[in-house]
Amino acid sequence: MIDAQGFRPNVGIVITNDDGRLLWARRVGGRNAWQFPQGGVNDGEKPEEALYRELEEEVGLGPEHVEVLGCTRGWLRYRLPKQYQRKGQQPMCIGQKQKWYLLRMLAPDDSVSLSHNPKPEFDHWQWVSYWYPLNQVVYFKREVYRRALKELSVPLLGSMPTGKQDR
Repeated sequence: MIDAQGFRPNVGIVITNDDGRLLWARRVGGRNAWQFPQGGVNDGEKPEEALYRELEEEVGLGPEHVEVLGCTRGWLRYRLPKQYQRKGQQPMCIGQKQKWYLLRMLAPDDSVSLSHNPKPEFDHWQWVSYWYPLNQVVYFKREVYRRALKELSVPLLGSMPTGKQDR
């Protein structure tokens, strides 16, 4: 499903633990590409429904494993660089519009399962500091990540933990 402007609806999932650290996952494929779990919104599906479907598909967590702390007020958009746009696709997808959700993980860490889906999206995950992903995610997603993390930070978690910006 691609909208009239060429953006594919998508949900972004930021999972935090009780220490304010975030679940950061490495994509399958050997390129050392890390990101938050995310995925498309299917035709007829509400973003909240896509959130739970993607959460289970990508990291094996169900609604009982998390608490929704909030979401972005609107859609955040990013454009794909030309080399990543699929030529000849109709309608052409030029990027994604994402609704971002902040979840608190209620379950133990070993509840995360990257092999829950027959075609896993990720092969490794770790907890990282809140702002760490901003300089680690692929360049064309950085502004969306910055906007999402900024919007989800203070109103939802209070003051964020300070300290080193390492993993």
